[in-house]
Amino acid sequence: MHFDLARLAPSDAYKLLVSTVVPRPIALTTTVDLAGHVNAAPFSFFNAVSSIPPVCRARHQRRRFGRRRLEGHQRNIRETGEFVVNLVDEALAERMNICDVPFPTDVNELEMAQLHPVASVEVKPPRIAEAPVSFECRRITGLSLGPRSTLEIGRVIHIHIRDDLVDPEKFYVQTDKMRLIGRMHGRGWYARTSDLFSMDRMSLAEWKDRNS
Repeated sequence: MHFDLARLAPSDAYKLLVSTVVPRPIALTTTVDLAGHVNAAPFSFFNAVSSIPPVCRARHQRRRFGRRRLEGHQRNIRETGEFVVNLVDEALAERMNICDVPFPTDVNELEMAQLHPVASVEVKPPRIAEAPVSFECRRITGLSLGPRSTLEIGRVIHIHIRDDLVDPEKFYVQTDKMRLIGRMHGRGWYARTSDLFSMDRMSLAEWKDRNS
């Protein structure tokens, strides 16, 4: 079935996109405004986009957060140039969902979700103690994608990984033990990353042997 997105309502194009690009990693992002108030919000249009330099990006969409919450989160990043991406595992899932509740702007989402802020090394926004991995980021640039959507791009300057998940000598992360979750389709579907399989990259010689 072919769909011409130029002929579809944005809401219908959104359904097709989020139902096929799955699972999407989740960034529970923390920011701080100029007065020092902490904001926490989850984003599933998030990913790492470069390793040299280390860069990640997150998209803010007004539909999900409401005008004031979205603009406040964007304003924090643009005015301070800093944010922290906290990855979400199975144990953190329900409290991540609480951070997505449209509370009034003066409510601290971390307090409502009973999550604990920990001071970052180099940026003002705190990381979340319960997160298995956190990225301290400095804003590189932002891109307006339309009246309801903005892309923020940041350089990762510090990575925090829970001690039991990483070998600091070999820089080996036990990814299978992180038990991260990903965003799926619809309003409330998620996926676990605990069902894994391994497949080695095939060399040209191996491919020729198999097809000779």
